[in-house]
Amino acid sequence: MFDQNRLSAWVAGVTHQNPLPLRLELWNGQAIDFSSEAPRVTIRVPHPSAARYLLRPSLSNLGKAYVEGDIEVRGSASDMIRVVNALARSTLKADGKLARIVRHFTHDRRKDAEAIRYHYDVSNAFYQQFLDPDMVYSCAYFEQGDEDLATAQVRKIDHILTKIRLRPDQTLLDIGCGWGALVLRAAQQFGARCVGITLSRNQYELARERVAQAGLADRVDIRLQDYRDVRGTFDRITSVGMFEHVGIRHLPEYFGIIGRLLAEDGVAMNHGITTTDPDNGETPYGGGEFIARYVFPQGELAHLGAVLKAMQQGNLEAYDVENLRRHYARTLSIWTENFEANAARIKDLAGEKRFRIWHVYLAGCAYAFDQDLISLYQIVCGKAGRHPRSLPWSRRYMYEQ
Repeated sequence: MFDQNRLSAWVAGVTHQNPLPLRLELWNGQAIDFSSEAPRVTIRVPHPSAARYLLRPSLSNLGKAYVEGDIEVRGSASDMIRVVNALARSTLKADGKLARIVRHFTHDRRKDAEAIRYHYDVSNAFYQQFLDPDMVYSCAYFEQGDEDLATAQVRKIDHILTKIRLRPDQTLLDIGCGWGALVLRAAQQFGARCVGITLSRNQYELARERVAQAGLADRVDIRLQDYRDVRGTFDRITSVGMFEHVGIRHLPEYFGIIGRLLAEDGVAMNHGITTTDPDNGETPYGGGEFIARYVFPQGELAHLGAVLKAMQQGNLEAYDVENLRRHYARTLSIWTENFEANAARIKDLAGEKRFRIWHVYLAGCAYAFDQDLISLYQIVCGKAGRHPRSLPWSRRYMYEQ
């Protein structure tokens, strides 16, 4: 049976520690405000059994309750995430409050392909509702800070291709090519000959259409292929937003494969999300658990130090490391705004449950990047022990037009 006194004590404890712009609407019609400030978020608890989620309000518990329809939440996603994080900080005990669990998954070709299909093969129309016109599903690059999303995504791609000093007729492998934006740009503007690989059939089919429409079928080859099955040698290799699916224990193998595929004087660049926990733990308060359950099955984040170690174990040397955490926080904020602006269409395309998952996922990630709970690094690298003749001595070339 539900204990009303326990709920009242929890409300009193939270409001004493951290008054919030939150209203709680109970099944019996009672409304409880957590501060004198006008509520920006309302949580409706439609039946007594759902109150248990509030008494231990981890991001995983409340996220599950929201997604499964056990509670209703009104308010913008960014306000929801701020309030829920505050509830977790005010409630969870010290021994668990900041704990960042290290979780490892078993990775093989079948499981990795299933995880990719689960996340990416929702529908291309779904992603079109919140991404830029080129459908670049990774951190944008805001050179001045005030660019629109489409401009910032083109600048990100150009920033990457300039960093690796891509030249006409060089061969480029893009691991996890998405809907083809990077390889199309590399062929059109840099004159490269490109191979893009993905495990998502939706991405594969649309990327091939775009290549054909651009008249670049002779310079861009899109493949439905696992990175472990690629053969050949490439002058340049890029991997953007893909290595999070590899698994921490498999990173040395992953970087070793990149090294094997890379030409002797070749240059590679890995662009990916990292945890800020030195022990490779997930985001705190159960955020990582929610994402693993509903968004990115099999996903694992490594700390930058672990990434650089694995890169060295894979016989690669890091030449340059750049932190783009602030850029991803802004990218995700724009995606969240676009998502909310197109809410009706997204619900039609993906259903109410998936809408709720992505609603909190996008805003939650924006918050996590903003608060330095996760980060993102671009690492330029090459075969260890070589003298990269293709790269200038200074970093100035990265910013020259």
